Amino acid sequence: MYNRGATKWQKRFTKLRSFRLPLLITFMALMFVVVILGIDKKKPTSQLGLMTQNDSNLDDESVIRFDPTVEILNGTEIIWQIPNSPRSVLFLAHGCNGKAANFWDKSTNCDHCVGLPEERAIVLEAIARKFAVIAVSSKGKCWSLMKETLVVERIIKWWVKKQNLESLPLVALGASSGGYFVSMLASKMKFSSIVVMIAEGVFDQIDVTEHYPSTLFVHMPKDKRRKKMIDANLEIMRRKGVDVAEVQCLELPLTPRFLADRVLGLDLKNSVQLFNLFKEKGFIDKNGYLINDGRVIPWKEAMSERKISLPNKLFVNYIQEELNLAFAYHEMTSLQSLQIFNWYESHL
Repeated sequence: MYNRGATKWQKRFTKLRSFRLPLLITFMALMFVVVILGIDKKKPTSQLGLMTQNDSNLDDESVIRFDPTVEILNGTEIIWQIPNSPRSVLFLAHGCNGKAANFWDKSTNCDHCVGLPEERAIVLEAIARKFAVIAVSSKGKCWSLMKETLVVERIIKWWVKKQNLESLPLVALGASSGGYFVSMLASKMKFSSIVVMIAEGVFDQIDVTEHYPSTLFVHMPKDKRRKKMIDANLEIMRRKGVDVAEVQCLELPLTPRFLADRVLGLDLKNSVQLFNLFKEKGFIDKNGYLINDGRVIPWKEAMSERKISLPNKLFVNYIQEELNLAFAYHEMTSLQSLQIFNWYESHL
């Protein structure tokens, strides 16, 4: 209410002040939303967020892109990528029947790269976290623990020196055969920490002391035999003074959009078709959980019978990996990337 004796200017000022307060509150609320959304957009940590960025055509510094370099050194293939201002070096070791090319998408720089869903997501997370990444292909189907340990040690040291990264800490991740390999390599090289995935390591074959790098076991407890050995190694390594921990990966239920969400480029129509097929064939239970390992159920034959076509023949390999992941018995996983990279960063 205005004073009767107030001047015309005072009346206008009072009206303006009463109008500006709610306007200021509204403006501040909008700014808060913008800031929160901006932080979430620039620093994604989930696979879905990283995949969305990688597929974006936005010319933005926050977009994570694959830009690998391929080299052949004395008959051994190495593939690597270095982000701006790297803070650490990550060595990746694939499992049996794997190769370095599994970690990057096909591109002009790497026309034989295949970008398996879980492998590519790990590299994207690494690049987003400013880790320089180097992957090496094994000579044979699986890693030779004795013959290739010295070879890979020399390659990593040569590459680190060539790229002027010698001042950065080294970390490593290996899955299955690569997990055994990394656990052996860590007894020869100085890593600040390592991740041994779906493997118990070769700690019965090496001399573990308090100087052995901090070790995180990422495993699938459905594999009871391996879980038992990992439990034993955790206890032994703790007694030796090694900083160790574990992350257990549990099975996942399939949903109509599960495969579309996890396989880049697979549309929702195909994902729904496959989900319905799995239900009809009894490959999943009433809650969506696979009744058997994805490697065992005849889903490819059933898909062929139903004449379900995929946009790319490589999608069969992508889907296979995600089914193995959902069954959670023995497969590389990126779902635990947050724990994995937090482990690395806490030991740099």
